[in-house]
Order: sequence, then structure tokens, then C-alpha cells
Amino acid sequence: MKTSLMFAAAVLIFGGFVALGEVRAQLPGTRRTDLQRRDLSAPGREMIQVRVEFDPGAASARHTHPGEEIIYVLEGTLEYELEGKPPVILKAGDVLFIPAGTVHAAKNAGQGIGAELATYVVEKGKPLITIIK
Repeated sequence: MKTSLMFAAAVLIFGGFVALGEVRAQLPGTRRTDLQRRDLSAPGREMIQVRVEFDPGAASARHTHPGEEIIYVLEGTLEYELEGKPPVILKAGDVLFIPAGTVHAAKNAGQGIGAELATYVVEKGKPLITIIK
């Protein structure tokens, strides 16, 4: 029973997106606001756009996506780690492209709130985020 409850909690915390506007669990120090989700003209693909905010020192878990992620930093200073590459620091106005399936993580490297606009072009019906341990 305890294992089932722990598994259910993990799914809620680390699972993929739910319908726009619904409340869902978030990692401590982060806030995700779903902006839009649309089918694309490419069969089996969809676009998901999200505003992600990080409190000072907050970080995401290492994870992947079933498609590309395009990041535009809205405010603050964010550090991104992409597997196989040195960390990169981005400030408001900077952009980053993360190829499909690339293991990566982000953290707020500044003193104030850090925020990004994340646009995903992903395989429809797959979980948006897969946590890597």
C-alpha cells in the first residue's frame, strides 16, 4: 500500500502535462503555467507552450522530452546543463535549442526570479517529461 501511494505521488509530481488550466503538482521553487497546446500540421506532432518560473536557487530534475524544446529566457539568469556539453548561462532575451531526447536540467543562477518561455514540438500522446535518475 505504501509503495502504491509513493508511486502515485511520484506520478503526480513528475508526470507529464494535464489539460490546460488544471492544477498539478510542481517541483519546489518552480511554477509552470500552461499557455497553449495545439496540434501541428506534421502528423502525430503537437506544440506545447509553457511559462516556467524558478525561485532563486531552484532547479529542475534531469529530464528528457519526446521532441524538441525551444527556450526563450524572459527574466533573470538561468543555467542549463545539456548532457555531453558544458553548462551554459543565459539571461533575459537569450535563446536555447534542446534536441529531442537530450538529457538536460535547468536552475536559477541569479538572485531574483528566473523565467523562461518553453516551447515544445513533441510526439502527441507521449508524456512531456521523463525524469532521469
